[in-house]
Amino acid sequence: MRKIEKHPGTVYFGNDSWKKLQQVIDQQGASSIAILVDENTKKHCLSVFNANVLLKNAPHIIQMNAGEEHKNIESCLKAWQELSQIGFDRKALLINLGGGVVTDLGGFVASTYMRGIACINVPTSLLAMVDAAVGGKNGIDLGVLKNQIGVIRDPLAVIVDTSFLKTLPENQITSGFAEMLKHGLIYSYDYWERLQGFEVQNISEIETLIWESIEIKNEIVTEDQNEKGRRKSLNFGHTLGHAIESYCLMSTHIPALLHGEAIAIGMILALYISVEQEGFPKEKYAEAATRLLLICGKVPFSKDDISEIIKLLKHDKKNVGGAVLFVLLEDIGKTLLDKKVEEAIILQSFEAYKNL
Repeated sequence: MRKIEKHPGTVYFGNDSWKKLQQVIDQQGASSIAILVDENTKKHCLSVFNANVLLKNAPHIIQMNAGEEHKNIESCLKAWQELSQIGFDRKALLINLGGGVVTDLGGFVASTYMRGIACINVPTSLLAMVDAAVGGKNGIDLGVLKNQIGVIRDPLAVIVDTSFLKTLPENQITSGFAEMLKHGLIYSYDYWERLQGFEVQNISEIETLIWESIEIKNEIVTEDQNEKGRRKSLNFGHTLGHAIESYCLMSTHIPALLHGEAIAIGMILALYISVEQEGFPKEKYAEAATRLLLICGKVPFSKDDISEIIKLLKHDKKNVGGAVLFVLLEDIGKTLLDKKVEEAIILQSFEAYKNL
């Protein structure tokens, strides 16, 4: 078993992590336990949890609807009401068993119920393992606007078992892989290079890469928990990526994108802007864009689509005084924070993406 020691928020990785989860639950001595799932994790993952963890009393199962469109206040209200109706007090424990939507929303529910009860994240998707479940960000969307409401608060622990990945369709794996590629781009060329050997079909062979991705995010978050400096680098590709994800959620002619698919497009656009504005090497841009296209494919954005996406940028959480601020790259592993970008260059980046 591997682990990243942090209290709260220790990450346990591997088969023996279930033993640690059992110890954490026993030591915590919760008055009551609930498990938050969606219909998919209830069907495919809850039995794995029950087979590995022995609880003194049967936990209460709270089920939410799957999908980003349900990461909203209505789902929170349902969970809060269930917790209240069954008499959960401040010593209760909420276990979030699911992907990024479940861990984001579950962490927010736990952080706000009775001003905060303990929670544990058991991520079941690659995206949640390497990104959403680690770092203490909890939140929900405001309409289609991503993560507009939330808090930063670490869970009691995070339990990572990659056997859950066997339950996922391939596009969910590649969505999480996009965040791993982001870690490579912002952290080191060596890690980026080794990620090129990632094979979706051979999860058991690339556990070391998954663990290293978790370590990279943890290192950055530990240095800057409240996102005043270095943690902003984790938003690479997210300024336009979140706007694209939000726009596709409300669009009637473009299908909704998985988070990683939208972020992959956002990274391609940010890399082009980095070439034009910051001198990022063109050959590395071409290499990275080719790799990222395998994840996001080519989404046909019209001029009207792009105009609406750019309008959504005003809601980005990194904005200061109305100015849209980007994370850009000088080179792989060399991030530049709080960079202003002219709209003309943003439009050029979409044209470049169209012509890839």
